[in-house]
Amino acid sequence: MLRSATASLAALGVNPASELTSTTTDHATGRVLPVRGELAGLLPWGGLRRGSTVSVGGSTSLLLALLAGATADGCWAAVVGLPQVGVLAAAELGVAVQRLALIPRPGSDPGPVIAALLDGMDLVAVACPLPPSLARRLTARARQRRAVLIAFGSWPSADVELTAESVRWNPLSDGAETLRRQQISVRSGGRGSAGRAKQVLLTFGEEEIELPLVAGGPARSDEPADAGPERSDELATRRAEAIERLVRLAQKSPST
Repeated sequence: MLRSATASLAALGVNPASELTSTTTDHATGRVLPVRGELAGLLPWGGLRRGSTVSVGGSTSLLLALLAGATADGCWAAVVGLPQVGVLAAAELGVAVQRLALIPRPGSDPGPVIAALLDGMDLVAVACPLPPSLARRLTARARQRRAVLIAFGSWPSADVELTAESVRWNPLSDGAETLRRQQISVRSGGRGSAGRAKQVLLTFGEEEIELPLVAGGPARSDEPADAGPERSDELATRRAEAIERLVRLAQKSPST
């Protein structure tokens, strides 16, 4: 069933980065997903808390960097409404593309598509312009389904706001023939414990220093720490149901 659904999604313009599997990873607490080391200091939970909403502004690299740690640790992610983002770019920034789904054009009514993804994915990144009332309903759905909603752009009542304030590339005058190294200055803000402004410098490219993942301990296997057969079956069923809903939605209202 999963293979058939994946093929149907690809035919309808929903591009999974690889085949679906029935595995996922959660930390011992079951609440916080890991991020690369520098980003942990910007988040009040030291990672991405399940059920939270994070807004990202100014850089698709920053958006993908947020997905990297969790997908490498076994979680599933989807990116909605960003046709300029491809599998290669995601892989270069550390995203485990075998657990990434790309929905570049969700159609004129993206709300049901995003809702279905929140039901079946661990992280859902959204770049579609939505009315505030719909955005708030999706925030509530993410909280209910214990998914992480990452908005590219402003989002009402986001728990954390991450903004790329400056982006610099390596100068070609240093002998390099291409732009390979990127530095992004990131500032954080938000509500409650996230309200205190913080700032870090992210570096991507050939000179990047690998930092350990944090929040909940080291990366584990592709099974949740507290997952038995019933929990694994539940996660697989939720993903299958979400994919089937997406197929029906796409057939009913083709992407524009």
